[in-house]
Amino acid sequence: MRLLKCNDGREFSLTKDFGDDVPGYAILSHTWGANTEEVSFKDLIDGVGKTNAGYDKIRFCGAQARRDSLQYFWVDTCCIDTSNSAELAEAINSMFRWYRNAAKCYVYLSDVLRPAFDTEDKSHQLPWESAFLESRWFTRGWTLQELIAPTSVEFFSRDGERLGNKASLERHICEITRIPIKALRGSPLPDFSIAERMSWAGKRETTRQEDKAYSLLGIFDVHMPLIYGQGREKALKRLREEITKALKGTKYEDFSITFSLSGVSGIEYFVAREGELIEMHRILSGDGSRRTVILHGLGGIGKTQLSVAYAKRHKDDYSAIFWLNIKDEDSLKQSFAKVARQILREHPSAIRLSTMDMKENLDELMDAVKAWLSLPSNTRWLMIYDNYDNPKVTGNIDLAAVDIRQFLPKSYQGSVIITTRSSQVRIGHRIHISKLENLQDSLKIISNTSSRQGLINDPDAVKLAGKLDRLPLVLATAGAYLDQVAIGFSDHLRLYENSWAKLQKTSPELSSYEDRTLYSTWQVSFDHAE
Repeated sequence: MRLLKCNDGREFSLTKDFGDDVPGYAILSHTWGANTEEVSFKDLIDGVGKTNAGYDKIRFCGAQARRDSLQYFWVDTCCIDTSNSAELAEAINSMFRWYRNAAKCYVYLSDVLRPAFDTEDKSHQLPWESAFLESRWFTRGWTLQELIAPTSVEFFSRDGERLGNKASLERHICEITRIPIKALRGSPLPDFSIAERMSWAGKRETTRQEDKAYSLLGIFDVHMPLIYGQGREKALKRLREEITKALKGTKYEDFSITFSLSGVSGIEYFVAREGELIEMHRILSGDGSRRTVILHGLGGIGKTQLSVAYAKRHKDDYSAIFWLNIKDEDSLKQSFAKVARQILREHPSAIRLSTMDMKENLDELMDAVKAWLSLPSNTRWLMIYDNYDNPKVTGNIDLAAVDIRQFLPKSYQGSVIITTRSSQVRIGHRIHISKLENLQDSLKIISNTSSRQGLINDPDAVKLAGKLDRLPLVLATAGAYLDQVAIGFSDHLRLYENSWAKLQKTSPELSSYEDRTLYSTWQVSFDHAE
């Protein structure tokens, strides 16, 4: 490891490689600009680059190191000879350790300015805080280890003003990164599951595809050769293989289950609901303690498909995702039996489950599954309870009503999603799922399921989408029907209106507009099948 040495005035110079005898040093964390802006190892050797924007960051780091009585400091842009592949590989594999061993880490936020004096804004938020929360630094792959590894991390604005440190800004950092406080305060990383640590990097990006994997080497304490050009997925696969190798022979219990939604009806192209997906992720992200989201709304509104879309998008955040049908107790117990089989396929020695008969006492089997989910280190699972439409709540006198609390794991850990038509289920964060707001979203669902294009320019298609009342299930059913028959939208519209009129006479018990809309659409498809 070579360093920069503070000389007289504001000057500095490169040192030799210190080997294992490295003096105390400060280290810079920042986001790279364009290559032409940064100062490279070669630039320093040749004595050029002093007018580059990146030179200001180096000067800042040196000046701050002097103020902290440190003679040496390190900056990644110019302390590594990137033209030497062996040196680059050693540096990347050593990077976490270098940040961990630094006396000080200075985070230079080039997109955050701190006014020299407070403005007259009397709000609770300081003038620079909104820019801090949105800083690009929190979106980059390499800065994850630069946040976690060092003991002392201090944040500075573009003009060199100190904003605070990892402790004083802890609340903001947790809000932005969803990294548990324990990790920020230095708890050993093996205390956190593989899935949880992977989730910290989920939204972070790197300029080079393979660096998505290489930037995580220190987070998992593994080493591997660099192969640029192989692509992100192959690099991540090699990373996972190295993690698995490192775990062998250690006292480690893995709770991962291969992601599968077999038996759950899904759609190939999910439409809209981006705001709901973001809110679900915000609520369910955390330190492994129990988080619950309740999706409630009309039948056919898209609660199940929203849950499917969330599971697919965030599957890497969880060690296991299980789907349960809770329309009644019997269906739920059968779902638990399926979960038990999933667990045993990948964990044959799972306590209690391995000795049970899957066809005998379903109550005992269900308790065994809940016990497995309650094991101390098994905190990163997601359980989706779908179709909870007959809940045992005040005013529901149906003897078949289900009390979901009896079927949740006892320990306060893991994540839970519940879909229900009832607005009275109140055991978690409630998100009301309403009809689609945008007509184009309705047309997109019909287009995706019918394989027909240009619907926005077809007046009959637009009219049909309006008649179907922005209900995703109804729209998808209509599209699936149109995919199977050679008729136009005007003909389908006529069939739908005839079915609606017939329904008003024959089934007055279907009082709600939404139920009539769904039934009329199904009836058109049923008549075709006959």
